[in-house]
Amino acid sequence: MSGYKSDFLNILDQRGFIHQCSDFEGLDALAAKKEVVAYVGYDCTAPSLHIGNFLTMMMLYWLQQSGNKPITLMGGGTTMVGDPSGKDETRAMRTVEEIEANKTSIKGVFSKVLNFGDGASDAMMVDNADWLLKLGYIEMLRDVGRHFSVNRMLTMDSVRLRLEREQEMSFIEFNYMVCQSYDYVQLARKYGCNLQMGGSDQWGNIVNGVDLGRRMGTHQLYALTTPLLTTASGAKMGKTAQGAVWLNAEQFSAWDFWQYWRNTEDADVGRFLKLFTILPIDEIAKLEALGGAEINEAKKVLANEATALLHGREAADRAAETARKTFEEGALADTLPTMEVPASELKSGVGVLALFVDAGLAASNGEMRRHVKGGAVRVNDDQVSDERMTLDESNLRDGVIKLSLGKKKHVLVKPA
Repeated sequence: MSGYKSDFLNILDQRGFIHQCSDFEGLDALAAKKEVVAYVGYDCTAPSLHIGNFLTMMMLYWLQQSGNKPITLMGGGTTMVGDPSGKDETRAMRTVEEIEANKTSIKGVFSKVLNFGDGASDAMMVDNADWLLKLGYIEMLRDVGRHFSVNRMLTMDSVRLRLEREQEMSFIEFNYMVCQSYDYVQLARKYGCNLQMGGSDQWGNIVNGVDLGRRMGTHQLYALTTPLLTTASGAKMGKTAQGAVWLNAEQFSAWDFWQYWRNTEDADVGRFLKLFTILPIDEIAKLEALGGAEINEAKKVLANEATALLHGREAADRAAETARKTFEEGALADTLPTMEVPASELKSGVGVLALFVDAGLAASNGEMRRHVKGGAVRVNDDQVSDERMTLDESNLRDGVIKLSLGKKKHVLVKPA
């Protein structure tokens, strides 16, 4: 469906957020009247949310900007169960103390993109521990469990794929979709919630909640999911040589976050500008039209705007200035040492292992091979996986090649 009546669905459609919806027409009518109360659930499995969560946070942002009400649901209860979606094995059980610590660490990121308060479209934060931890087992079976068909549950991807691969699934994980569905009913009853949003891997869990609401007598509920987040080359988005791309600065610095977006593949720039910035569509269209070396300017805009959203404009400007000094002026005098290599050597090509050793980043080629296998070696912030790689003039970026070992060791190589 296209040509929506509501600003909310028009914005999501234009910017590429929509994958599936249980009822476009019904949801569109509600959104046009600014009567949508939508939630996204966030389990507290780590001290920070990650880049995939950023996508659903942006959906909540546009929901609020279009005059509707967002709810962020903290999974204080569901984290104790563990979501099996996309997992090959049972998640490690978190202690109550770990979950509480993670929840405290996560909460602050939402206020970066949402306005919280008591107004009609102000965001609110709720914790499903408030009802799940009080729910008796027999009560759960009689009032909720009786509405679930095991036959249907076995067809859900989160269960079916495990069984097809003959991978064990615990009884506690099997109950996750029941808990998530019950969350939806509770939010509908307590706060008038009528839409749950999430990633495409959550579709089964979300529509189960819609169905449970119907069976338990709530108002009409809706489901809306985003596409799977991948790069143009087909890789799952959100991983770097250092690991996951976290949203908290304590786990992933503003500089690393900026660099992550700056290194976006050319083919992804326009799509990511629509998803992860609040720039107007017409401005994004102009940036998308850039070609050749000019696409790097669009990447810088993407990095600046995405970083400013989560870390603030000052942190984004600081990261951009650091990058400018590093790659455009050819040196970062205060922090990065510089090494010169004869231009003739660079023209013919220098082995990556030898160059790192000459730069003083490692003591021997053997040590460098271990670092390559460990994923700690980067050239111009791209991970090196081939120890036989050679570097030449084509690797120069604004006159320098940046060598990095781990997070803290960097050297700039300049032709002499």
